[in-house]
Amino acid sequence: MVSEREKRLGVFFVFVAAVLYSIGGLCIKLIPWHGMSINSGRNLVALLVIGGYLALTRHRPRWNRWIAVGTVCVSGCTILYSVANKMTAAANVIVLQFTAPIFVMLFAALIWRRRPDKLDVAACVVVLLGVACFFVESLESGDMLGNFLSLLSGAMYAVVFLLEDFPDCDPISAIFWGSAVSALTGLPFLLRETEFTPTAVTSLIVLGAFQVGVAFILLTIGLKTTPAVTASLVSGIEPVLNPILVAVFYHETIGPLSLLGAVIVVAGVVGYNVLRARNREAVPAEK
Repeated sequence: MVSEREKRLGVFFVFVAAVLYSIGGLCIKLIPWHGMSINSGRNLVALLVIGGYLALTRHRPRWNRWIAVGTVCVSGCTILYSVANKMTAAANVIVLQFTAPIFVMLFAALIWRRRPDKLDVAACVVVLLGVACFFVESLESGDMLGNFLSLLSGAMYAVVFLLEDFPDCDPISAIFWGSAVSALTGLPFLLRETEFTPTAVTSLIVLGAFQVGVAFILLTIGLKTTPAVTASLVSGIEPVLNPILVAVFYHETIGPLSLLGAVIVVAGVVGYNVLRARNREAVPAEK
């Protein structure tokens, strides 16, 4: 039986992971390389972090068909995210990738016949409304291929939240193998890069160590006690912080409607977790 403290700690780990994910847009913009090169480099660094974690916990990477599915989706979402960030605006990428909660509910309903409750649906609507407001000023037609890749990345990102529900799946193994596939896939692009400036190298190390390595580790730990829908909604802080960081350090402007969207997203995520906690506390009282 999972205690309330463990559940709150799990949500906290997911939240911190989302904050770390949010630095991705800025760091990728600061690296003057092809998206595949960036993804390869950051996953090479991430492999050291994840490998170190596996060694410390004495957890040997496993392999089976469900872990293989997770591997494809982990590598797919990181590759598509990096490539799309170079093809269209950072705001476009993150708003389209944050369709993940919708895909989580859809996949859960199709695979496990698991219907989302009213609170999940309401929170999802509120969060997506906030995201839409936040990016409506910057979301443009742009490169349609980049926008499509962002949407596809969101679908694969949703599967990452569902890894804990797969039969005999080991999420951290899927993360490890997914990082390995991403690193190897983009290696030919990385070997052709020539601009290894201090900013590029530092940004790459930060991306690999924190935005991929530590973030994925925290997410897998958090998902052990946090439902997939809840985790995907808590991650709503990412599409708010990501463009803010890009705006502050990469000089992209944020309008008043975007700020309103940020308030809606934060309020939606906080309100959802408060109501969910109250509902859990109310259940024993009714018995």
